[in-house]
Amino acid sequence: MRRIINLRPGRGGIVLWGALPFLVAGVAYAVASAERLAVNPNDKLLPQLSSFGTALARLALNPDQRTGDYLMWVDTLASLQRLGIGLSVAAALALVLGLAIGLIPYVRAGLSPFVGVISMIPPMAVLPVLFIVFGLDELSKVVLIVLGVAPFLVRDLALRVEDMPREQLIKAQTLGASTWQIVIRVVLPQMLPRLIDAVRLSLGPAWLFLISAEAIAATEGLGYRIFLVRRYMAMDVILPYVAWITLLAFLSDAALRWINARFFPWLRAGKGQS
Repeated sequence: MRRIINLRPGRGGIVLWGALPFLVAGVAYAVASAERLAVNPNDKLLPQLSSFGTALARLALNPDQRTGDYLMWVDTLASLQRLGIGLSVAAALALVLGLAIGLIPYVRAGLSPFVGVISMIPPMAVLPVLFIVFGLDELSKVVLIVLGVAPFLVRDLALRVEDMPREQLIKAQTLGASTWQIVIRVVLPQMLPRLIDAVRLSLGPAWLFLISAEAIAATEGLGYRIFLVRRYMAMDVILPYVAWITLLAFLSDAALRWINARFFPWLRAGKGQS
């Protein structure tokens, strides 16, 4: 008896089914936009799809008359720099603290409750504090990303270290390995791909914290531009920027997934994936 859970689409079917929701959303938007513009040609809520291309060309291909900058690329570079620094610092903290908490009982007893409490603090609630302490420059935005992402990464990595088979650690000690050798040769190689997976899951929250900080205090950045033009109901700019942020996040996720597949192929094999 054929069951639907055992039916798998072919390569062409995967592409078709993956593209179908996007096509449906595009058609639905085009129909809704046409209906609103038929009633009010000056409606700004759902502009024509062609206006998106015009707005993107103005921001990405034409220099700003006041500054001479290509605003979309300046905004993209500023946001990616803040995001990259914040995620890098958070991942480094997770690697050090996560391994220590998961592997060393004394460190676990001392830091695990503290990290657990920190992870419960809503990052957006302390954003005004960060602006007061670190100012309105780049540091406060990076600290917000670190504060929002690092506790989750630390706890996730610590739990994964604790879940490692104890036999591996016992055999390494039997062969004379020191604590440092166990960390470097046994634990670290297994935890690196799992840290990358955790960073992938943190991309969404990291973008949220970044956009929020840029919306409040910034002079450039994707979040800054979105909240700057919202007062003019410039949906022809806002929606393409949202789509651009989504594409950047998707490409970042794909890059991290490629790194795992390229440098840690045993992880996919261990999950039973082809």
